[in-house]
Amino acid sequence: KILINKTLKMSEQTNYKQALGTLVTVFFFWGFIAASNGVFIPFCKTYFKIDQFQSQLVDFAFYGAYYFGALILFILSNASGKDIMNKWGYKNGIIYGLLLSFVGAVAMYPAVQGANPGDSNVFYYVLVALFIVGLGFSLQQTAANPFVISLGESEKGAHRLNLAQAINSFGTTIGPIVVALILFGSTPKSGAELNEMINNGSISLSTIQMLYLSVGGLFLAAAALFYFSKKLPQAKDDSKFLKAPKALSALLIMTVLLAVCFYFIFDQYKGNPNDELILNYTILSLIIVVGTLLISNKLAANDKESWGAMQYPQLVFGMLAIFTYVGVEVTIQSNLGELLKVDLGNGLNPIGLPAMSDSQIAPLISMYWGGLMIGRWAGAIAVFNPVGKLKTWLYILVPYVAFGIILLVNSISGFDVSTLYWFALCIAIQIGGFFLGKEKPALTLKIFGILGVTSVLVGLFSSGQFALYAFLSGGLFCSIMFPSIFALSISGLGKYTSQGSSFLVMMILGGAIIPPIQGKLADIMGIHESYWIAVVCFIYLTYFAQKTGNIIKN
Repeated sequence: KILINKTLKMSEQTNYKQALGTLVTVFFFWGFIAASNGVFIPFCKTYFKIDQFQSQLVDFAFYGAYYFGALILFILSNASGKDIMNKWGYKNGIIYGLLLSFVGAVAMYPAVQGANPGDSNVFYYVLVALFIVGLGFSLQQTAANPFVISLGESEKGAHRLNLAQAINSFGTTIGPIVVALILFGSTPKSGAELNEMINNGSISLSTIQMLYLSVGGLFLAAAALFYFSKKLPQAKDDSKFLKAPKALSALLIMTVLLAVCFYFIFDQYKGNPNDELILNYTILSLIIVVGTLLISNKLAANDKESWGAMQYPQLVFGMLAIFTYVGVEVTIQSNLGELLKVDLGNGLNPIGLPAMSDSQIAPLISMYWGGLMIGRWAGAIAVFNPVGKLKTWLYILVPYVAFGIILLVNSISGFDVSTLYWFALCIAIQIGGFFLGKEKPALTLKIFGILGVTSVLVGLFSSGQFALYAFLSGGLFCSIMFPSIFALSISGLGKYTSQGSSFLVMMILGGAIIPPIQGKLADIMGIHESYWIAVVCFIYLTYFAQKTGNIIKN
């Protein structure tokens, strides 16, 4: 019997490892597509001849889909009284999500068919296709995270999730490089050369069509892999679904108000857009989100059961923190291309470096997202419980191993990485932040928030490579924020932990609203000055760390 049990256990572990190997493929897709938007956005601006605000609608469509996907699941679950994802099973949830993303990727082909340079109306069809891709990602992410944790021993669930996030980070690192090579080829080109190639048809949207058809084929292949995989269990969470009717009503009202705001924004682009009016509407959308959540928490004090998890201040402030974190993480890199491209008339961009082209910024976008990989790899060290000097040396060495991989990938792709060598000093500052944080979520988040504020301020008030490194460091300091915010936000929620987690996922919405605000600020006051919004975001995240730490203690 002992021999049989050991054999069965070994077989089960092998099956789980094979299942996990299949499952982490979707984590790679999320990172690859999300990070490649950093190259796709400036390309769209150049090709379709749109302003900076319009270019940031790529993020609006992509991250807005995450919010709508999570909200739709919550609506359906409230209506039925049962968790829809549990009813489907995690495996089916991922398959449905992959198929939906496949539809969005394929839709890109007719969306841009026959378009010419400057056809700005076609850009909105591109946004629809990206929204569908993001909607599929929303389903995948809702299912995949708890699925990874369920594959094997529960005490090692965090280890598996960190492995999956490492794969995700690798996707964010190589995504910009691969997309840049597909769009522009292996030889870096100047802005004038790219414009000439677009005008003479050497670079056309047929490249985008082929790219997304290929991505769609990968989505379909992954769906088939999941469907036919006998090693992958269906997996479900049997916990009871808790309704929160008033919280749902508040979210629906917020959604309607946001839709009205952006309707008036889009309507402006039918004629001659009024920049100040558009900025006012985008800021109003931010006020709507903040106001809805704070008012909901206040009202929840008198009727806790109907408001569910929103009765907890740490959860509501955490929702705003996730909103802000995703927003600042995305907006720094989404606007970075424009910051580096703008020519002030003397051949230099706003930070005093030679103005770059769309094809030349790819390794810098890769380095930004690579900063998140560096931080996540370092942040995962504690999970494996190293002790003493080994732990100290791992915190020092692991970030530089990740840095070396990023440089190697870019170098193999034909990009000059010599200008990135001194970025090693910024990594040393991040390592110092880990030691000061002492593996405490609130303290670590506070330190990294302060470092984030400092880095953007340095970027605003300095020039040259120093300023470039400062803006790129935003990725380093954003890297550990999501798990820290998540852990602080759901602390003490008890039976509402699962519901609170769903609300936090909805707040990926920040990636849809904050980048367009910066985009319109850039149109009005200049791309360099628009980065003040990143300062404000990091200040709130620092405040959240301090306030929530005090709430939990009390």
